[in-house]
Amino acid sequence: MSTQEQEDIHPKSCIIANPIYDTVFKKLMENERIAKFFLSTILEQQIVSIDVRPQEFTYKDSIPDRSTEDTGYSVFRIDFMATVKTGSGEHKKILIEVQKSYEEDDLMRFRNYLGEQYKKMDTVDGVELILPITTIYVINFNLKGIKSACIKVDRNYIDMIGKKPVEARAAFIEKLTHNSYVIQAGRISDDRYATKLDKLLSLFEQNHFIIGKIGKTYPHPQDDEDIHLITSVLHEMMANPEERAKIEKEEEVLRIMKARYGKKNKVIEKQAKTIEEQERTIKDKDKTIEERDKTIEEMFRQIAELKRLFNK
Repeated sequence: MSTQEQEDIHPKSCIIANPIYDTVFKKLMENERIAKFFLSTILEQQIVSIDVRPQEFTYKDSIPDRSTEDTGYSVFRIDFMATVKTGSGEHKKILIEVQKSYEEDDLMRFRNYLGEQYKKMDTVDGVELILPITTIYVINFNLKGIKSACIKVDRNYIDMIGKKPVEARAAFIEKLTHNSYVIQAGRISDDRYATKLDKLLSLFEQNHFIIGKIGKTYPHPQDDEDIHLITSVLHEMMANPEERAKIEKEEEVLRIMKARYGKKNKVIEKQAKTIEEQERTIKDKDKTIEERDKTIEEMFRQIAELKRLFNK
């Protein structure tokens, strides 16, 4: 699509698909230019190569109150692998996942995923290497106490003897630890639109919804070619009935899963409460028995004292 055609579609603002959805995010990351823009903006590093390795699981269940209709929907969990080259010539492996969740319930999945990545070897210029890992998470829940929309968790080497920073870097340490970046979609506001990072984050704003939460208006000026390209792709996803149907299906599956797991969580909470009450009852009984034993012991003590008095 030409620039003029894009401007004809949305000269000032447009309706775009919400990129927090896995289906939409995957579509963006399949575009090499968009993927490189995303990575380079977050990491502020040169992108050497990229490789999208989507992981997916198929969720099959019956939709409540609709006989036995099968959703049969594949939910994508993107493993986005990239090789970047730092100013010092070091290569790093980059991992990206997008999470569509309002709770921190995928923590173990992230940990297991990282464990698998640490086991793998990568090939750079025909040579197998163990590369350092950097993680980037786009989450749709707010971290308590952290109001920033984009956080970098950066490691520092500290000399514990001299109590001072260590500037040198060791491959052994670099390959056993990693930096992280966390984008909180719910913390992104309309107030900032100045830097390259601001413009990238603006695409993930969870505001201006007009079609449930799958579609929204994008109110910012598209004065950047990469932003213009991204909004064009997102606009076309909303305009294309097939693409839009995929997003709607993902939303429906997420709603079902939330409802189902919500019910399971309530049952678990109820069971936990019952166990807690039973434990409290047992403690009360133990206390009663302990008090009774003390009473009996006191009675025997008094009887012994009376016998002593009578035998004088």
